[in-house]
Amino acid sequence: MRAGQIRKARPSPWCEVRSSQVHGRGVFASRPIPAGTRIIEYVGEVITKKEAARRGVAQLERAARTGDAAVYVFILDDKYDIDGNFEWNPARLINHSCSPNCETEIDEQHHIWVIALRDIAMGEELFYDYHFDIDNFEDHPCRCGSPECIGFIVSRDHRKEVKRRLRKHK
Repeated sequence: MRAGQIRKARPSPWCEVRSSQVHGRGVFASRPIPAGTRIIEYVGEVITKKEAARRGVAQLERAARTGDAAVYVFILDDKYDIDGNFEWNPARLINHSCSPNCETEIDEQHHIWVIALRDIAMGEELFYDYHFDIDNFEDHPCRCGSPECIGFIVSRDHRKEVKRRLRKHK
């Protein structure tokens, strides 16, 4: 693996992109998906951590001007990330949920897979937990509608702390 390497998606027979009530577009099951299925690979350009930080800042600045807030950088390992901001990467459109039906897994070859946590019905939107950290959580509102939702996209591990901070500010 090296920076600049491009990983392209293979079409997935399990899902399709459609309009989402959660956020713009989303990815939906195009057929019933059994638990444990590798649904789709998250692909894009392999970039260094330094480049990922630079692109993240540039996107936040662009978002401040345009209202577009999409950052599609996925942590790959200690050295590299994947920038999935390409039309040919439909996995980038999978939305966050506080009660996800999918999870991500990085295999031995450093491929990022979206995997069904449970059986998923045809037509159901696919979601995974983005695992955002607690830094700047206020900048990441969550609209997933789950009963477990605390209103912000943060990892399950940080939700108690976010709730404590929100109570403190009331």
